[in-house]
Amino acid sequence: MTAKLPAQTLWLENGLPITFLENLHLSEDPDPAVDSSFRLGTVAQTCIGLSGLSAAYFHQLRAGKNQSVTVDARHAILEFKSEAYYTVNNKYTRVSLFDELAGVYKTRDNGYVRIHTNFPHHKHGILKILGCDATRSLVQESLLKWDSQVFEDAAAADKMCATAYRTFEKWDQHPQAKALIGTPPVEVIKVGDAPKRPLKELAERPLEGIRVLDLTRVLAGPVCGRTLSAHGADVLFVTSPKLPALPFLDKDTSRGKRATQLDLTNESDQEKLRRLVKDCDVFLQAYRPGGLRDKGFGIEEMCAERPGVVYASLTAYGWEGPWSERRGFDSLVQNASGFGSAEARAFGEYKSDDSLCDIPKALPCQCIDHAAGQLLVFGINAALCKTVTEGGSWEVRVSLAAVAQWIRSMGQLDPNFAFGQGPPMPHRNIPLAEEIAAISEKVQIAKPSRPDRSILEAELGQMSVIRHAAYLSLTPVCYGSVPYDLDADEPHWIQNQ
Repeated sequence: MTAKLPAQTLWLENGLPITFLENLHLSEDPDPAVDSSFRLGTVAQTCIGLSGLSAAYFHQLRAGKNQSVTVDARHAILEFKSEAYYTVNNKYTRVSLFDELAGVYKTRDNGYVRIHTNFPHHKHGILKILGCDATRSLVQESLLKWDSQVFEDAAAADKMCATAYRTFEKWDQHPQAKALIGTPPVEVIKVGDAPKRPLKELAERPLEGIRVLDLTRVLAGPVCGRTLSAHGADVLFVTSPKLPALPFLDKDTSRGKRATQLDLTNESDQEKLRRLVKDCDVFLQAYRPGGLRDKGFGIEEMCAERPGVVYASLTAYGWEGPWSERRGFDSLVQNASGFGSAEARAFGEYKSDDSLCDIPKALPCQCIDHAAGQLLVFGINAALCKTVTEGGSWEVRVSLAAVAQWIRSMGQLDPNFAFGQGPPMPHRNIPLAEEIAAISEKVQIAKPSRPDRSILEAELGQMSVIRHAAYLSLTPVCYGSVPYDLDADEPHWIQNQ
């Protein structure tokens, strides 16, 4: 497999011209870029390369600018863990990216389950099912009274987040895995008619003048919005005041955006969002399938309200199958679909220790989330290109499970090569590890623009963040600033776009 083949395949499958692929330059030997048996270097540089190249192609269509895009595999895999390496005023804000209860637990049937408890209501729901207090020892004691499959079903019935630990072989027999067969990691679908997008010959940045409503949370969707902003889009991050913030993730994934809050159960806030929709180009959302239709923001309503829109959707498990409406996160998808088992087997073989083969081993980063986020960027940019060349309204679909399926399709490396030669992720040191410092950028935390907000300058400060791994020869990415919090800005667009 050549380094560029996965990118070439997805590029051509989405109807983009083969000649422009000459502008993409990737590491020739991307694996192992990290100590994993999976081809994560290839995955990272492919997804980030496609997101950058598609932005460059849109720029060429609009403004006639032709430029090259270069991605280094090691930089790309470090960007796939950017949330772990940012600092605020030269300090890390959190020791772990996961809640203290989140993780893998043994079950009565000698299996395992993984629970996700980062959101307070998810933690409360899991503890309610278990009937125990919030300590790891009590959670483990309670889960030893459950079989893994039974607990997974009970959590899903209560709309909580947990998955049973499976091998690839067991996942392949699951109805949801069968429903995903043949599903590509990113789909771009024409869903309505609209005139061709007018050109913007004076656009200095690839996505200059493109307005994005980002209604996503946690990682994959916000990474997508962050990357669109880096290429010049005006990204308005819209969250609900009824949902808890996750500031340790939000700080990194909201850079370059403006942030506002709207309660979509409130008619007044629904109307504010409708006014924003009238002038948006991209509507990015991660509600469960059909979750926004009841509020009047489904794809049919959006195409009628804003012909020519790109409606991009992210789900955990896809649009078909029994799990299509289940909530999920990268770590849960890894656990359910066999990655934890396959990585453990490879690591046990490398260590010549069979006992390690039965202990779930997570991948070294949330690679499914980050890959999904970058593939969303690619799909959105590909759809924007089609609004120029064909016209129309377009839907972009990405699911974590389909992205996992694509990553798996690349196969695994020899364990001795993977773990013996693959460099580990750098330690989270202060001062920054040399490798991290070399690819980091300084950005400012912005003062809220809302006129009713007053804060002290000392509350703002500076962040150090990992630079985007895609280098565009004419329009290097921009970083902007970081919103102070999730309600820092008024719900309106920047004027004179």
